[in-house]
Amino acid sequence: MSQNKIVRVDKTNPDVDIINQAAGILKTGGLVIFPATCLYGVAANALCGDAVEKVFQLKQRPRNNPILVLIKNRDQLGSLVAEIPRKACILMDKFWPGGLTLVFDAADGVSKKLTAGGHKLGIRLPGHPVAQALVNSVDFPVTGTSANLSGQPGCTRTEMLSLEITEQADLILDAGPVKGGAGSTVVDVTCTPPKILRRGAVPSSDIYDCLQE
Repeated sequence: MSQNKIVRVDKTNPDVDIINQAAGILKTGGLVIFPATCLYGVAANALCGDAVEKVFQLKQRPRNNPILVLIKNRDQLGSLVAEIPRKACILMDKFWPGGLTLVFDAADGVSKKLTAGGHKLGIRLPGHPVAQALVNSVDFPVTGTSANLSGQPGCTRTEMLSLEITEQADLILDAGPVKGGAGSTVVDVTCTPPKILRRGAVPSSDIYDCLQE
């Protein structure tokens, strides 16, 4: 691994210059490995088809497997989703920012690469300070998929990243170990009632309790 790709970053108060360096890479279609609450992820400009394609190649990910995106605030939802159901608002109020990905009907202009040719898009407001700083540093949503080869376990520290990942990444933000686990809980809010697609950081019981209120 090229050591100059790896930049140590404070996990609670990331250096502005380092975040700006990462933002510059994202703005030019590059890939940045970053820490999220549970696992390290791959950030790319989610609105740039070529950048999204790089994420698929990096992960050796099947083209029928969609990629979730991270946003800096709920205002960005307007250009990404067809509608925001009431139940989605309840879940966002309770669990965002944090380990909950909500699956919406994608807006017409969203790249079919992100949705794997379908019509749904997973979106999350990140809780990790470095991930928050990264999405706040650019004017577009970024990809939030985990930094591992497709089908392989996620990485809780940069030392676990596979050679294929590190060789293709343009920058690796190393904030030390993250807590691990299954990543974000994924909930489809396009159906009634909302459906849990993947169990993860937010317990299913908390989701059900929130929706009953």
